[in-house]
Amino acid sequence: MLKMMRFALFLKTTRSALSLLYLFAFVLGAARAQSPAVTLTPALVEAGSPELIRVEAADAASIDGEWMGRKLEFFRGLDGRAWFALAGVDVEAATGPSELKISVRLEQGGVRELDSTVEILPAHYRTSSLTVAPQFVEPGPEDLKRIEAEKQLKERIFAVSVPQPLWTGSFLPPVTAPPTDSFGTRRIFNGQLASIHKGMDFRAVEGTPVRAANRGVVVLARPLYYEGNCVVIDHGLDLFTISMHLSQIAVREGQPVAAGDLLGLSGATGRVTGPHLHWAVRWREAYLDPAKLLHLDLNGVR
Repeated sequence: MLKMMRFALFLKTTRSALSLLYLFAFVLGAARAQSPAVTLTPALVEAGSPELIRVEAADAASIDGEWMGRKLEFFRGLDGRAWFALAGVDVEAATGPSELKISVRLEQGGVRELDSTVEILPAHYRTSSLTVAPQFVEPGPEDLKRIEAEKQLKERIFAVSVPQPLWTGSFLPPVTAPPTDSFGTRRIFNGQLASIHKGMDFRAVEGTPVRAANRGVVVLARPLYYEGNCVVIDHGLDLFTISMHLSQIAVREGQPVAAGDLLGLSGATGRVTGPHLHWAVRWREAYLDPAKLLHLDLNGVR
């Protein structure tokens, strides 16, 4: 009899423990289901990499965040459930752990904070030596005045951006010409280390049509000292593409453009060694690898 009572008590205790375990598993599963999943594409984050940040949060009224001292602004995707931010890591960013902060403001009220650590991996770029006209290495007094004025102009241009994404779908190559792996290269001009190459060069012969990679607004279309004939497109939310060294400009400042619209013709103006297109991608002062942007599949985003 005593053994039977002990066995019954054991069964009751076991059932209670299992019930608590099931309840805990249910609560944990529900909590996980309510926590938005944050994913980055590409998953391996390198210096210079553009990143598509996705947050699963159908119940969000808005989402914003911060990464490496730069503000993130999210927009709702095509499916109505996911939110996206197109951001990136500057080519000269420090490698190692970085903190990604995301705040989800819920439709029913309240805020859900998401913090995660993102490891920034080094990207291995090469060094190249180039020979250019001497004035592009040691500009004279008048040229220095022009360079300073153009620096201030570019700062004003990049300080203002359309407050919503204008781009739609994946970005397209600006020319039908072979690209090079020149992004991130440490460039030595006439024996002097001048800069890190913050764009992608295409082997475009002079007169090759240069087209808009995506929808946006032309915010600069004029000759500059180093860039030569230059066109800058604002794609919204501080994402810009820059086409340099054009022989001709075919658009005007303030003009809306769609993907594939003609911006001008390639050339050899500014600081160059020969005809080509230098194409750059900038997000919130960070210069990103254009080749990686072209490989991002954005067709299901907006």
